[in-house]
Amino acid sequence: MTRSEGRLKGDRCVLGHGDEAFPRALLDVPDPPRRLHVVGDPQALQEGLAIVGARKATPYGLSCAAHFAGIAAEAGIVVISGGARGCDAASHAAAVERGGRTVVFLGGGCDEPYPAENRGLFQRVVDCGGAVASEQPWEAPPRPWMFRLRNRLIAGLSKATLIVEAGLPSGTFSTADEALAANREVLVVPGAITSKQSRGANRLICQGASPVVDDETFHDQLFSIFGAMSPVGERTASKPADPVEERLIDALDAGQLTLDEMLALAEGHGTADARMQWLMMWLASMQKEGRVARYPGGRYGAVVAGS
Repeated sequence: MTRSEGRLKGDRCVLGHGDEAFPRALLDVPDPPRRLHVVGDPQALQEGLAIVGARKATPYGLSCAAHFAGIAAEAGIVVISGGARGCDAASHAAAVERGGRTVVFLGGGCDEPYPAENRGLFQRVVDCGGAVASEQPWEAPPRPWMFRLRNRLIAGLSKATLIVEAGLPSGTFSTADEALAANREVLVVPGAITSKQSRGANRLICQGASPVVDDETFHDQLFSIFGAMSPVGERTASKPADPVEERLIDALDAGQLTLDEMLALAEGHGTADARMQWLMMWLASMQKEGRVARYPGGRYGAVVAGS
C-alpha cells in the first residue's frame, strides 16, 4: 500500500483562527493551535464530552468507556478522544455504533494515523459524520512529545472530561490536568483500589473530581453540563425478571467469570446437571444477542462495544 492509498478518505480542510469553522473553544487553550488539519466534517468540531482512559485497559474499563460514550452519543453529544488503543478506541467505536458523531485528535499528522491498527476505526469516524484532526502537518510522523500537546486539544474542546481508567503517571492523567487547567469539569469512573489502572482515576476523586457511579449520576452530570436530557429509563435496558439472570448479568458486567463461578451463582435452577444445562443454553442465548462473549482462558464477560 502506498502512502496515498493509506490516507483517510473524505473531505479535507485546514482551519485557521480566522475561519468560521475553527472551534472558538480552542482559542482559550494554552498556546492555541495556529491551524487544524481536518479529515471529515469540520462542523463536528464542537464542544462535547471527552472520554479517555488507559491504553492497556481492563475489560471493565473498556466496557465503561463504550457504555458511557454510547449514552452521550445517543443524547447528541459529540464524543472526543485521542484514538489510542484501549478506552479511547472503545469510546469512538461506541459513538459511531450508536449513530453519534465523534472527534479523534491525533498526536501526529492525519496522514500518519497512530496507532496504525485503528485506521479502519478512524475511517468509520469520518464516514459517519465525525472528524479526525491534528494541529500537526498532514504527513508529520507521531513523536512522543506531540501526544501531551494533543491532550490539551482534547480537554480544550470538551465541556467535560470523563476519565475511565488512569494509572499513575499516565497520559490519561495529563488530560485530566489539562481539563482542570482549562476550568472544565472532570468526571471519573471509580475503579477497584487494587487495580493499578485505576490509581490515577481514584486519586482524582479524592482531589474533588465528580464520581460517575451509575447511569443516573452520569445523566445528572450531562444535564448539568449540556442541558436537557432524556430520562434515564428511556436509555437503560430492562433487566430480566429471573433473579439468577440478574445476578449473572451483574457479575459479568463487573468482570470475567469461569463456568464454575457462574454455576455457583445459578443456584435455584435444580441439580448440578440441570444448572449446567440451563447455564449453557443461557450463555448461548446471550452470545447470540451480543451481550456476552467468551474471552481467553475460557472466561466469560460482558461484550465490549467495538471489539
